[in-house]
Amino acid sequence: MIRNHEPVFTRARRRGAVVTALLTAALVALPATAHADPEDEEITLEELNEQAETLEEEYDGELRQYTSAKQEAEKAEAKLEKIERRLKSSRGSVASLAAAQYKSSGLDPSIEIALSSSPDDMLGDAALLGQISHSNGSRVSNLQEVQVEAEEADKEAKSKLKEAKELVDELKGQRDEVKEKIAKYEAEQVPEPAAGGGGSGGGSGNGSVPDSARGPGFDGVTPRMAAIRDEIIGEFGAPYPVGCLRPGDSGEHGSGRACDFMMSAGGAAPSAANQQLGTQIAEYAKNNADRLGVMYVIWEQKIWDSRNPGAGWKPMSDRGSITQNHYDHPHVSSY
Repeated sequence: MIRNHEPVFTRARRRGAVVTALLTAALVALPATAHADPEDEEITLEELNEQAETLEEEYDGELRQYTSAKQEAEKAEAKLEKIERRLKSSRGSVASLAAAQYKSSGLDPSIEIALSSSPDDMLGDAALLGQISHSNGSRVSNLQEVQVEAEEADKEAKSKLKEAKELVDELKGQRDEVKEKIAKYEAEQVPEPAAGGGGSGGGSGNGSVPDSARGPGFDGVTPRMAAIRDEIIGEFGAPYPVGCLRPGDSGEHGSGRACDFMMSAGGAAPSAANQQLGTQIAEYAKNNADRLGVMYVIWEQKIWDSRNPGAGWKPMSDRGSITQNHYDHPHVSSY
């Protein structure tokens, strides 16, 4: 009887060894996440950050469009790194399993148990057989799933880096025009009044603004920002206090060149009427940017920047709350 079983066992063992080895080679040799092609590696996020810092100095203000693009690129890179760690762990798990099987008998554990058990024991081993097959299959399936995730994350990271680079390139192309604007607005100090007397322009003065509109830092702004603020309030009113100067802020709020036109209080979403009012204020600031000297406008997690007007309203990264994402107030920054 032993002679009759030996050939079957030997042939099964050899077949198992070959299948296991081939499966192991195929899975372990799955390509690592494909990184950027040589032409995509011409610039890194760190290099883009350095270029953006230089542009911020020349542009006389924070580049909020780039800040948002950079944050999206950083999130995509962090996601890719996390998935690549999972991929490495999953590869190791499958490789260890395959190596252990090959070194022991060269057979799948379920085959090994089936061949080594007596008829009576095989019935008792049925649950163990199912568990081994399920466990090992899950390892292989998980490796394949994580590989797909890694490839998708890599594409996303490349795409976000490309968007950041394109934005920096656009800003570089606008450099001379922006410098001319800065020189013009510095010499002008305050904007010209709207044609036909519409809007208060630079001649409104704080005396025409109701006390209910005066929020934190209201009187700490530059003459230009004061004129922009008062014209907007004169045109649309102020359902909630307008906040401006914030000492210590790294952006335009810290230099008195920005105001927030609140459409609600306490971080709540605005009413439908005030949401519409916020849109009107944001569009007014955008449409009158050249005359007023508006640098950029943020509203409802989108930004329009007069230093890159061709981009239109660009989406911004999610900062986590209604207020931080500017759903409860248009933000207006001036030159």
